[in-house]
Amino acid sequence: MIELFDNPREDKKSDRPAPKSLVKFRQIYQDAMAGAGEEKNKAQKAKGKFTARERLSYLLDRDSFFEIKSLVESNCHDFGVSDKHIKGDGVITGFGRINGRPVAIFAQDFTQLGGSLGLAHAKKIADIMDKALEAKIPVIGLLDSGGARIQEGVSSLDGYGEIFYRNVKASGVIPQISVILGPCAGGAVYSPALTDFIFMVEGISHMFVTGPSVVKAATGEEVDFDTLGGSKPHSEQSGVCQFVAKSEQDCFRQVRELLSFLPQNNQENPPLETTTDITDRPVHVLERVCEMDPKKAFRIHHVIWRLADNYEFFEIHQNFAKNVVTGFIRMGGEVVGVVANNPAHLGGALDCDASDKAARFIRFLNAFNIPILTLVDIGGYLPGVQQEHGGIIRHGAKLLYAYAEATVPKVTLVLRKAYGGAYIAMGSKYLRGDFNFAFPSAEIAVMGPRGAVEILYSKDLKKEEDPQKKEAMKEKLTQEYSDKFASPYQTAMNGSIDEIIEPSEARAKIISALRILKNKRDPRKHTNTGNIPL
Repeated sequence: MIELFDNPREDKKSDRPAPKSLVKFRQIYQDAMAGAGEEKNKAQKAKGKFTARERLSYLLDRDSFFEIKSLVESNCHDFGVSDKHIKGDGVITGFGRINGRPVAIFAQDFTQLGGSLGLAHAKKIADIMDKALEAKIPVIGLLDSGGARIQEGVSSLDGYGEIFYRNVKASGVIPQISVILGPCAGGAVYSPALTDFIFMVEGISHMFVTGPSVVKAATGEEVDFDTLGGSKPHSEQSGVCQFVAKSEQDCFRQVRELLSFLPQNNQENPPLETTTDITDRPVHVLERVCEMDPKKAFRIHHVIWRLADNYEFFEIHQNFAKNVVTGFIRMGGEVVGVVANNPAHLGGALDCDASDKAARFIRFLNAFNIPILTLVDIGGYLPGVQQEHGGIIRHGAKLLYAYAEATVPKVTLVLRKAYGGAYIAMGSKYLRGDFNFAFPSAEIAVMGPRGAVEILYSKDLKKEEDPQKKEAMKEKLTQEYSDKFASPYQTAMNGSIDEIIEPSEARAKIISALRILKNKRDPRKHTNTGNIPL
């Protein structure tokens, strides 16, 4: 019998030379960790980009990364791909922790074959997504790739299909986050588009289905990479990405902050944090809202900040469809999703883009057990031929569907005005809002009182020829109409509003309502419906 250990209680490094098998393993592993080598890494940094492994170290908690499948290689024998023996096949996959909570993660390595996706590369990503779904933890993709690996032909396209399928399976079950840190072109863009949130970095992130050269050949249009698919057009015009960062470090900070608001999966509640902010803190400044002309513009952010714990608001889709504001706050330590009309942009009116933006966010909140606070200050839908032909009916219906479908706690507060169909769409009582509040100055009606008077009393107004008397008549009739048909008291009488509240008590009332609704839905019994891109 061979005695392996001199003393079973001792465990110290031996002076004996390492076995050959260990020497071989350590050399192979060291080569795998080195990636494409110093020259390629320098070229990556010359573009203002971190290497894949540096990105993991910045994003994840210190020393938390646990890599798997680091020695996978491509089986492609054409064009000498397999002869290069690229360990990992251009993507790093594994697990780590962010804010102490586990996540699954993959990082494409542009220094190895341009981060192109081959079949082995795709299988590694698919495997980490499967494990994330089984473990019920978020999955994060750091994308920096030249796209499908041409040397592998259709096999690389099949690989994308495998990833897309898993994106859909995971939708609404675990949070999925895509971070674009380089090119993302062709079919590759559709995996991020299927995830919940997309981050881009100014100057280095690009997303497009067809690049500038293809666009020029097909349409004759000349366009550069940034104008076609940079962070600016996708955050402001297309709405493809929700977050834009000035640098990679700033981007990773934003990802970590976003995850602090999210549950690990759809069977958990979002994380509770202790807060030093007083639950029933009075917000006297909101009394100014009651003094304001309903037509005057103001930034809804000022209301959100004052309702939130410690005045902190994490906004989502900040530069897209600014007439609706969405994001996360905490109230009494609990995470709350905010959807609010913003009178500072297009008067807060709903248009096609705003409807899509709000509807998808509401469906995300519903999937992941996050209560919805709706702040209403809306004169209606944005009028115009462009909106009608652009499908405002179809897009607006998505918002109605999202609110009616949501079974998480829903609290709505009407600030100044809520007119017409837009009143119904913004979390109204008959779309099953749980608690619907209004300020004393709120006007809730089919349309604005002055516009209604001009229609209802058009004949009487035409008879009056004196301009001053006509205006005085309008003012008198408008006040009478407002008192009778647009008053919040009238709405409260028929039950469409649960309570008219003091503006200074808004924070305390909302927190009380949310606490009452805390057990409205058991996350463990929630049936997932997915978070389809809208």
